[in-house]
Amino acid sequence: MSLNRCEQRVFDYLQRHQDERHYWQEKFQKILRDAGDERLAVDFVEPQLWRYYLERSAVVAAFKAAAANEGLARTSMKNLAELLLRLWTEPRPKRKTADLPHP
Repeated sequence: MSLNRCEQRVFDYLQRHQDERHYWQEKFQKILRDAGDERLAVDFVEPQLWRYYLERSAVVAAFKAAAANEGLARTSMKNLAELLLRLWTEPRPKRKTADLPHP
């Protein structure tokens, strides 16, 4: 999976900051439990990750520097949301499709 620069920055930051990572891990697990569907969970958490990026851009040096150089135009966090969902939640069993009768 390929992450854009903003997504990679958040991912790297979460890998280095255990408290932040644990917060987001619990958040992802709760969102998936509540949503019951991976697509809904990704759609729900993606804008939250962008808001987190904006918040970090005001206080963390690496984010501040990136914001100064790249700006803060809205960037998708969907790939990051999908990756973190896979890494931090239990795999869901695939739905079994009914066997279709053969013609």
